Amino acid sequence: MVCSVCDLPRVVATGYDGLLPWFLRHASRSIYALRMHVGSVHVLGGLPMSDASHRLVSILGANPFFAGFEQDALEKIAAVCRQRRLAAREILFLKGDAGDGLYAIRRGLIRIGTVDDLGQQMTMNVLGGGDVFGEITLLDGQSRTADAVAMEDTDMFFLPRQDFLSLLNREPPMALQLIDLLCARLRDVIGRLEETTFLPSAIRLARRILVLAADYGTDVHASQEELASLTGVTRETVNRHLQSWKRTGIISLGRGRVLIRDIDDLRRLAKVDAA
Repeated sequence: MVCSVCDLPRVVATGYDGLLPWFLRHASRSIYALRMHVGSVHVLGGLPMSDASHRLVSILGANPFFAGFEQDALEKIAAVCRQRRLAAREILFLKGDAGDGLYAIRRGLIRIGTVDDLGQQMTMNVLGGGDVFGEITLLDGQSRTADAVAMEDTDMFFLPRQDFLSLLNREPPMALQLIDLLCARLRDVIGRLEETTFLPSAIRLARRILVLAADYGTDVHASQEELASLTGVTRETVNRHLQSWKRTGIISLGRGRVLIRDIDDLRRLAKVDAA
């Protein structure tokens, strides 16, 4: 997960008493989809959760947010979830909307993001089948810190906040697991700040592409504008690096996509070990 870190150095200077609240406010920011019309969110009422509960339990159990929970706890969570469906380009929620729960993607793609004070698009990530988002608002109930938009027809599960809090009251080990999650997210924020501060743009871009490839395969569907926002550089810088890598046969380029042809060379550019 990526979030805005422009004010993190100032917050870090206040110590962890200041850092944790900042993290809780910003840790769930991911991608932005600009100028899209709000569509209806369809609740699939009348469908018994038992028809999809096995898939939901599998999604939850594979996600760090719930990975330490016992099977019985996961089944209890699945029992209070609802199914929702979005058409391509529908908006699930907007920045500032009430944070009423968590989403788990069954199939499809969701883009999450925001816009800075100058109106510039801040693209952070793309979430697909098996991904979970909205963890922070599930816990603190504050308004959404980003927009969520379906990139294609998408089926999801929705976990209402009040139902989850009731489960936490009955299952204290869940609360301990969430503390571990927040610590991991905080480490991720700090690690990304270090990358932005110290690493050259080519290394950062190569690493972002590899992260996307690890989740969605070597055919990475992301525009140069999105890669620029992910990496914290300009679109021109992204284009320069991509064209250079294309000439050397590491990648090929299409409209809104990057196809990795030599992942070992890309790993060398990113200065990371092979998985």
